[in-house]
Amino acid sequence: MSQLGARTWVAIVATLAVFAWLGFFIHNVADLPRQTILSPESLYPTLITLALLALWLIPVTRTVGAWALIVWSALHLVGGAVSVLPLPILPFVPEQSVTHYVFHVIYALAQLPLLIACSLWLRRRPEKT
Repeated sequence: MSQLGARTWVAIVATLAVFAWLGFFIHNVADLPRQTILSPESLYPTLITLALLALWLIPVTRTVGAWALIVWSALHLVGGAVSVLPLPILPFVPEQSVTHYVFHVIYALAQLPLLIACSLWLRRRPEKT
């Protein structure tokens, strides 16, 4: 992977950011009643994802963007995992069912490629990037 050029890395990470967002959005549409892209539960995280992706796309802020995308994806992973635990402080709407858990697995799996790609890029990035 160290042989990949800057444009290839940009394309890979941008694609995986969209893929991670799609996992999040599929979860919301499937599990939250009457959810749309403009619902606050989807809109605000979408705007944050776009802002972080913009940081990644600008060469001068690419390192900050990579770290930010890692943190954002990790928050999705942790939040998605904690929100299905049977804790008394959490509301269980929608009901915790096998279907709900499957969508959380999809949500989590969609975050992993972005985490891995950004981590690899940070480890192998050129000195000037």
